Amino acid sequence: MKKLVIGILAHVDAGKTTLSEGMLYLTGQIKKLGRVDHRNAFLDTHELERERGITIFSKQALFETESCSVTLLDTPGHADFSAEAERAVQVLDYAVMVISGTDGIQAHTETLWRLLGRYNVPAFIFVTKMDVSSRDKDGLMDELRSRFGGQCVDFTGSDWEELALCGDEALEEYSAAGAVTDGTIARLTAQRALFPCFFGSGLKLDGVDALIDGVDRYTVQPDYPAAFAARVFKIARDEKGGRLTFLKITGGVLRVRDTLRCIGRDGVEAEEKISQLRLYSGAKYTAAETVSAGAVCAAAGLTATFPGQGLGAEAGDVIPVLEPVLRYRILPPADCDPLTLLPKLRQLEEEDPLLRIVWDARSREIGVQLMGTVQTEILRRLVKERFDLDVTVDAGRILYRETIAAPVEGVGHFEPLRHYAEVHLLLTPLPGGSGVQLAADCPEGVLDRSWQRLILTHLAEKQHRGVLTGAPLTDVRITLIAGRAHPKHTEGGDFREAACRAVRQGLMRAESLLLEPWYAFRLEVPPAELGRAISDIRAMNGTFSSPEDAGELTALSGRAPVAALRDYAAAVAAYTHGRGKFFCRPDGYEVCADAAAVVGAANYAPEADLENTPDSVFCAHGAGFPVKWDRVREYMHLDTGLDRDRTAAEPPLLRARSLDIDEKELEAIMDREFGPIRRPMYSARQYNAAAESAERQAPAKKEYLLVDGYNVIFAWPSLSIIAQDNLDLARRQLADILANYRGYTKCELVLVFDAYRVPGGEGSREDYHGIHVAYTKMGETGDAYIEKLADDIGKNYAVRAVTSDALVQLSAFRSGILRTGAREFENEVAWVLARIDEALGQLDGSMRGEKIGDKVNFNGKQQ
Repeated sequence: MKKLVIGILAHVDAGKTTLSEGMLYLTGQIKKLGRVDHRNAFLDTHELERERGITIFSKQALFETESCSVTLLDTPGHADFSAEAERAVQVLDYAVMVISGTDGIQAHTETLWRLLGRYNVPAFIFVTKMDVSSRDKDGLMDELRSRFGGQCVDFTGSDWEELALCGDEALEEYSAAGAVTDGTIARLTAQRALFPCFFGSGLKLDGVDALIDGVDRYTVQPDYPAAFAARVFKIARDEKGGRLTFLKITGGVLRVRDTLRCIGRDGVEAEEKISQLRLYSGAKYTAAETVSAGAVCAAAGLTATFPGQGLGAEAGDVIPVLEPVLRYRILPPADCDPLTLLPKLRQLEEEDPLLRIVWDARSREIGVQLMGTVQTEILRRLVKERFDLDVTVDAGRILYRETIAAPVEGVGHFEPLRHYAEVHLLLTPLPGGSGVQLAADCPEGVLDRSWQRLILTHLAEKQHRGVLTGAPLTDVRITLIAGRAHPKHTEGGDFREAACRAVRQGLMRAESLLLEPWYAFRLEVPPAELGRAISDIRAMNGTFSSPEDAGELTALSGRAPVAALRDYAAAVAAYTHGRGKFFCRPDGYEVCADAAAVVGAANYAPEADLENTPDSVFCAHGAGFPVKWDRVREYMHLDTGLDRDRTAAEPPLLRARSLDIDEKELEAIMDREFGPIRRPMYSARQYNAAAESAERQAPAKKEYLLVDGYNVIFAWPSLSIIAQDNLDLARRQLADILANYRGYTKCELVLVFDAYRVPGGEGSREDYHGIHVAYTKMGETGDAYIEKLADDIGKNYAVRAVTSDALVQLSAFRSGILRTGAREFENEVAWVLARIDEALGQLDGSMRGEKIGDKVNFNGKQQ
């Protein structure tokens, strides 16, 4: 028997719950038909629903047909509760879209239809109330085809020709036999190439049996994997206050006492055990020991779940399409502290995440996002019912968004004592409706992949705010392009601080744009009032299409700002004397026409927002100090080259900057932190072009040069470019250059490469053309190896470390050895290679005196 999850969707008052009652009655699930107006509908189980005569919460019922076991999900039809409907759509195998034969397709009907397309849900269409409709079936079919597409086919007759046009296989079958098989119809329906349409009356049970037969014949069960997988679509509380997680099993089997791994919205991972499984049908349920793929159940015992979450093998979390555009304040009664109310509201936020409960510590106010006034009334009733508190909800305010006009680089640095992280982000504007997207374009040699993943995780956890009004950021891609960590002093929280500061620093530098929400609307007025309607929409800066005939009324469809349309429904009712109809739905964001006034009214000071600071923290004299956002680039330790003047063909160059630390400062820090400094009794040989001598002097002691390979590679532009495509080639290139350098200087040269995170790495040592090459073992950083080696041999040999890592330089100073930055060493090597050029007389003069911008092979020849 096929196992299916089928949802019923419709505009409010279209007859959706009545049709659900009819389907349950005809399949034997209920013995008596209930009615919405009689307040005894089987699926309207909540008192609020029975009072108002509308569905507010999605509910489920179970019934069977000849070949199907169906879980029926009844969803809210009111636009204020469309987010609840969207959560149910995420787990549907099929949907039944209910259309009122008297009202036809409404604005919210189109919203729900687009949701089905967004989640790729196949659909049947049932046009109800045909017993009281003045419209004929042919006219309604024309409307369905014009609004939903030519795939809508009338199944109450034998319209085989229309059906045959929905696919090549159907056309071949119709041409051969004059009909199309059930299997082909089922495949076309599952592919959304066909939408079977039925007509009747849910109240009179007319045509409902044909719809049930169509569901039985023209559906196929999805293929489910053997591994456990599930999708959460709802969080609720039972009559005793216990938390229930409603989910659809999309793979394998779920059992009582199974342990599930859940990662909550806060990113914290938890392992939780299922204490009970329930199969609900209306208000009642039966307990189950196991639930297999294709079924919907409620699981008790889980606390870290949330709607849209994927569990087990189910990939990723679903981000909702529909979001509120209004924000309200919740005011507790006089004898209730807001902080006492806040955790109670968090319970409601668990059930409906789009409520977005926000606590403003400065004003001690609680904010909430809602779809409209009906939802505010329901929220007040729920708070009273659950917590016995009479709260007040003020008039809603517009929810603005912010974006940027052009790409910009943001830098964040976090370096209090014994902490270190630097992050460089590229912020790029995206088309409207894209949201915030995260990406990484940073070589692993610059920043380890694990750190990169951590940065992206931290960026995803936070809702980033703009700098104009503090509104949420949207339509921006944030790309990690560079970063820096220290093996000993960097912790995960350091990168969270640095990454968030980088976003804000970039926004402070960018040209920000304020976005306001818009509604898509459909306005139906008597023809005599059409001129008034057009004038109103134009005054709102809205747009609209050509007027359409809507029976006795004339219809306008278009878009306008939410701020202008909020109270327009009442105005329409007034000037049309109750004959007009006005429907609207959220339809994205556009640049705000009156941005200056909105920004001024918000009075937002971005630098005073300490939770979203754009400033950075650097370290000097053994302590951290703050640096304002507009001066961070003067202090940063990495330079991506994005702000340099370069040709369009040149890629950005990532180059490290030395931390120029004064010698006296170094000595004071080291003396305070590590005790007296050991002074060497020798000095290493320096190469100075101005003091060049044909006769080289031997050092008083054998000289060792310790080179941090990866630090040099990513500091030298030519090698950095090579490393972006082939890190192994860059290593070989550096080794060849240093072999030539060593052949001239006669020093002992140790080239160290960090293999700290190479799984199972045992480390290795080898000699390559006169230089020593060391790969560290797993768990040992290159910096640590250099520090230890320098400490061991510094007593007896002249040792110099080549690195731009300031913390390693501090350790070198402590050991009494000399240190050279990677870029400084580049100049020295260039000078040595120029001397080799002169001595051999075989190289091109083009290389003489240049930096290592060209590739040099082992023989010193330019490649």
